[in-house]
Amino acid sequence: MRLVLTALVVLFLDLWSKYIVMTKLNLYQSIPVIENIFHITYIHNPGAAFGILANQTTVFIVVTVLVLLGIAFFYKHIKNEGLPVQLALGMVAGGAVGNLIDRIRYGEVVDFLDFRIWPVFNLADTFIVIGVAFLIYDILARPDIDKGEEAK
Repeated sequence: MRLVLTALVVLFLDLWSKYIVMTKLNLYQSIPVIENIFHITYIHNPGAAFGILANQTTVFIVVTVLVLLGIAFFYKHIKNEGLPVQLALGMVAGGAVGNLIDRIRYGEVVDFLDFRIWPVFNLADTFIVIGVAFLIYDILARPDIDKGEEAK
């Protein structure tokens, strides 16, 4: 249940933030929050992170659906995991759905967080990265896994 609730909160925050940006800014408009450090810049990204694989919308939709189906398929096992894993997968699922909705609606993803030294991104991307980082940390921190050898 925590996974689903987390996914819904992430999805809401992502869609709400994109709605605000799309209704308050013109495409390519940029508003400095901290001059030359952080801006809100409204763009559409036809690719993945850094614009890689631009205009491969169908590929991104298929991969996203497969990830979400994987989470759903293993949900009965996931719900027995601890809070960090459930929150992490909720972040990944919610972010994935947020970007999936953009790809289906617009053929591109709405991005707006602009740190000037990094490509523009959105809250969905942020939650996906944080969720994956939590999952990696959880896997590496598990005491029952002997690193480098088979588990006994």
